Amino acid sequence: MQRSVATKHLRRERAYYVYILSNATRRLYVGVTNDLLRRMYEHKNKLVPGFTEKYNITWLMYFEETNDVGAAIAREKELKGWGRIKKMALVETMNPQWKDLSAEWFGTP
Repeated sequence: MQRSVATKHLRRERAYYVYILSNATRRLYVGVTNDLLRRMYEHKNKLVPGFTEKYNITWLMYFEETNDVGAAIAREKELKGWGRIKKMALVETMNPQWKDLSAEWFGTP
């Protein structure tokens, strides 16, 4: 019983992130993760083959945090369904300068 209580507590405290990345040409990518720092490291170092590696999409433009994994996945799907202009407007609510929010995380400003 004690273990399940601790496990439930840990699940509640977990953070999930929905994020938008871009590059120099403002190509956009929407993703979800439970470790934003690790995921940005992977994107910046092109450790996962795919869209972001192909188009050099490594700049963190926007993110949201939630403790609910279901809500994070639903939000990711919602944002992926949006058009480009709506996504860009969302980015500008947090980051009107379109600067990489993770630029200094790994010692390379």
